[in-house]
Amino acid sequence: MGGWAIAVHGGTGADPNLPKERQEEAKRLLKRCLDIGISVLRSNLPAIDVVELVVRELESDPLFNSGRGYALTENGTVEMEASIMDGPKRRCGAVSGLTTVKNPIFLARLVMEKSPHSYLGFSGVEEFAKKQGVEMLDNEYFITEDNVGILKLAKEANSILVNIRLIFALLTLYLYETAGEISAVG
Repeated sequence: MGGWAIAVHGGTGADPNLPKERQEEAKRLLKRCLDIGISVLRSNLPAIDVVELVVRELESDPLFNSGRGYALTENGTVEMEASIMDGPKRRCGAVSGLTTVKNPIFLARLVMEKSPHSYLGFSGVEEFAKKQGVEMLDNEYFITEDNVGILKLAKEANSILVNIRLIFALLTLYLYETAGEISAVG
């Protein structure tokens, strides 16, 4: 592998009133993700592996709006989505409507690599996940106190509230290797 660059971010927007401690937590998580990415890149794994590993880390931490900590539906449950692209091989995988899969990014990659599809959603994707043997958890695992509070405020205001409790939203990691290999997740 030639030279490479890595960028990790947690999305768009930040609450200007977010306590300094929470801002520091977010910075530590992003630094941890960056360190994981750098370590894996140094071991010469393909960019697609780095993307998946870093996003799995984000999905496992409730600090960001991804995986555990995902935004709640009107009914107070979680329905997640993920997508991944492998630039050199010109393929992608996407999933939506997930309610029990611990790491949606892993399942999106399985859709890309082990199915004839580029997208699976809702009951079809949950069935695919079971057949693939991926880790599944009760929906309650993904629900956090923060998101319950945000949903409560949205219902009281009878309006959609933009969750800016942290830097959040679209989690994207782009890797560029001098060979031109680009992998991304969004």
